[in-house]
Amino acid sequence: MTVAVLALQGAFEEHRKMLAKLGADSFEIRQKKDAEREFDGLIIPGGESTVMGKLLHELGLFDIIKEKIESGMPVFGTCAGLILLAKSIDNDSAIHLATMDITAQRNAYGRQLGSFFATADFGDEKDVPMTFIRAPYIKKVDGDTVVLSEVDGKIVAARQGNQLVTAFHPELNDDTRIHRYFLDMIKK
Repeated sequence: MTVAVLALQGAFEEHRKMLAKLGADSFEIRQKKDAEREFDGLIIPGGESTVMGKLLHELGLFDIIKEKIESGMPVFGTCAGLILLAKSIDNDSAIHLATMDITAQRNAYGRQLGSFFATADFGDEKDVPMTFIRAPYIKKVDGDTVVLSEVDGKIVAARQGNQLVTAFHPELNDDTRIHRYFLDMIKK
């Protein structure tokens, strides 16, 4: 199994380390030829969603990645990745890949000082560590999107078919359960 990690900015290296811990091969997508390779799943890490959206277009990655996701390739978006996948962003007119039936609230917890750590359930998993950095949350889910986790009444993880999103950064903790969940999605 090979997982591509979008490496335009953000904690892409930390995602690759988590995948390696779980025995999955990975590589970085930095340019169009990388995205044209064969791979089984994609991780879109945190970072600055506006910059990442712009770079996806400038580097010729946007259409390739959107088409792969719409064709059923598993994708996992964390933080900014959640925003890039959202069909609607409540406090922003920019829409990016727009493949998942969610409405995201950007920078929902404020600036960097609004960053925090929590533990919560994720699906059937209990006490999952969650690191939030200038995090969004999911204001609304539509269609067949399933809520996987909430913190303080706000949706922070969801899944719709082949798409998984978290408002938090599971790659910044030692707990591998979220990445294992994604790898299980790929296997199915």
